[in-house]
Amino acid sequence: MTNSAALVVFSGGQDSTTCLFWAKKHFGQVTAIAYNYGQRHVVELTAAKQIAETAGVPLHIFPLDLLSGVSHNALTDQDMDVESDQPDNRPPNTLVEGRNMLFLTYAAIFAKANGIHNLVTGVGQSDYSGYPDCRNDFILSLNQTLNLSMDFDYHIHTPLMWLDKSEIWQMADELGVFDLVRNQTITCYHGISGEGCGNCPSCKLRNRGLKNYLKSKENGRIE
Repeated sequence: MTNSAALVVFSGGQDSTTCLFWAKKHFGQVTAIAYNYGQRHVVELTAAKQIAETAGVPLHIFPLDLLSGVSHNALTDQDMDVESDQPDNRPPNTLVEGRNMLFLTYAAIFAKANGIHNLVTGVGQSDYSGYPDCRNDFILSLNQTLNLSMDFDYHIHTPLMWLDKSEIWQMADELGVFDLVRNQTITCYHGISGEGCGNCPSCKLRNRGLKNYLKSKENGRIE
C-alpha cells in the first residue's frame, strides 16, 4: 500500500488523528478532508489544522452545515444539553443522523476527482456510543454503494473497527504519536482539548480507555 494514495476523513479527534498517522504509515501519499457542519465543538477544526500541519498532510475543509438544519441533536443545537450518561434504550442525543454517510460520500466525490481510491475513517463498533453509522455492516454496504454510484473502485479502510479505546491508545503509542493524541486532539463534546471536560460520554470513554491502557502498560502486559 505504500505507493498508493489515501484520503482520511479527519476531525482533529483521537480516533481520526490515530487514523491519520496510521495512513501515513501505510500509504505513500495522504490527504485529509474535514467538515464544518455546524458542530458546537467547531474548535476541533482548529486542532485538525494544527495536527495536519504537524503531520505534513494537506487538509481540505468544506462546509456541510445542512446537517445543523435537518437534524435535531446536541452537537448542532446549542440549546440542547449533551447527555452526561449513555441512555440504555436509544442512541445518545449527540447522534447526528447520517453524518458518516454524508462525510464518506463527499469524501468519495473528492477522492474520485483526485484519483484516490482509498478512504480512511475512524469509525468502530467495539467501543462505540451506539451510533448505527459506526458499524462494520454499514461501512461494507456504503463501500459497495459508492463503487456502484460513481463507477469507481473505492476501498474504505477502518483500522479502528474492532479496537476498544484502550487498544486505540496503544495504536497511537505504537505509531509514535501518543503525546500528540493525548494533548492536542479534541474529543470532548464541549470542545475542550486533551482530557476534556471529563463529564460528557465522549470524555468518559476516552479517559477510561487511557486509564486502562496506562495501567496495562505499567503492569507489563503491553510490549
